Amino acid sequence: MLVTVTSTAPTASNLSHLLRKHPDRAQEFSLSVGTAHVFYPEVSDERCTVAMLLEVDPIGLVRDKNFKGSDAAALARYVNDRPYASSSMVAVALGQVFRTAMNGTSESFPELAAAALPLEITVAAVPARGRDTAGLVTRLFEPLGWVVEETPIPLDPEFPEWGDSVYVDLVLRGEIRLSDALRHLYVLLPVLDDSKHYWVSDDEVGKLHRAGQGWLPDHPERELITRRYLAHQRSMVDAATDLLAADARLTELDDIVPDDGAGPGALTRPAPLAPQRAEAVLSALRDVSAHSVADVGCGEGALLKRLVADPSFTKIIGSDVSPSVLAKADRALNLREASDRLRERVQLVQSSVTYQDDRLAGLDAIVLMEVIEHVDPERLAALEASVFGAAAPGAVVVTTPNGDYNALFESLAAGTFRHADHRFEWSRAEFAAWADGVALRRGYTVEYRTIGDIDADLGSPTQLALFRKATDR
Repeated sequence: MLVTVTSTAPTASNLSHLLRKHPDRAQEFSLSVGTAHVFYPEVSDERCTVAMLLEVDPIGLVRDKNFKGSDAAALARYVNDRPYASSSMVAVALGQVFRTAMNGTSESFPELAAAALPLEITVAAVPARGRDTAGLVTRLFEPLGWVVEETPIPLDPEFPEWGDSVYVDLVLRGEIRLSDALRHLYVLLPVLDDSKHYWVSDDEVGKLHRAGQGWLPDHPERELITRRYLAHQRSMVDAATDLLAADARLTELDDIVPDDGAGPGALTRPAPLAPQRAEAVLSALRDVSAHSVADVGCGEGALLKRLVADPSFTKIIGSDVSPSVLAKADRALNLREASDRLRERVQLVQSSVTYQDDRLAGLDAIVLMEVIEHVDPERLAALEASVFGAAAPGAVVVTTPNGDYNALFESLAAGTFRHADHRFEWSRAEFAAWADGVALRRGYTVEYRTIGDIDADLGSPTQLALFRKATDR
């Protein structure tokens, strides 16, 4: 079974650093499911491909008590597709060989590990079994941002009238973080096969929960994925369903506030915190009379649309590290059909908040709306240098969750964050310590504001810092 991952990102050969597999030599790994061979068919700064070839020993599987089949005389134990189909065993191999990359960590290239990359993944002979397999490959991968290409494999090319088998050759293309791409395969290959070939232990719920963080709770096929991944074992499916439902609830916490009359922890109907946050940012920009503004980490353009609607903002830049997200922002703003005057006002650029970018220099203001909590703490110095040092706008507006306020969410366990991708959620004191230090080092003054309903002891759900460049420096 063969899996390839190709990157066409700038300096594509850095893929080898994320995978921690040297491109100049073939490597062999002895695993519980067989032997995995890792090699690089092509390596350049324009295009880099890593391949994993898995060899399964069918006789060894028969003798291994950890794999399915207790009846030693059962023919299915000896005659099956395990050595040929990219199923649960390939998922196990990916998890063991590329464990560090799947965790999304890289000491040498932390920014690259956190960024969406232009990837192409091929998986040979993927089974798609079961009664609910109509369009299943697309239903599983397309909601995750992949463009899916599946080629059915005929039962026998010499006899086309026999039709196609249950296997497809799969190609996935998209702008996806490498760790997310590997976790997608890790979970969804066994789901497509609907037949785990090894003993499903109690830890499988935890594996699914960890691998599915950030994408599975909101997947439209979450229930099917959960059932199939856990081999339809009712108690495990119920446990996983509860965990994932809780995770889905947490992703909505940014737009939910406690009912002041019901006491701490009582959640009521969603409050429009996102619009309040955007309006607070716009108010801060108007207070500093900003006309040229960059929304750094603009996402799909929610704030950009509000900036465009106000003619006082004459130059608007939206930047994000992900080209696919910028494409969505372009569509949200309808720039292709916009007037020449509007297109002159708005510019979308691919950039990172931790990298210096001359296109962001000299503006009236830069906005970091719900951005800093997604940056690893050790990279905050680079953020400071790029935004407050190199770009040095007249003002900077920063919003971030208030960690103190998390105590009011009963669904949020102590020590956990509102979103799986947050690296931290600062208390008011921690945010002030960081902002005061930045202001002192970079020649700014700073003012703090609240966003959302205010608790007398814990403050507001979102906190805002407005930095103004000091004029007497």
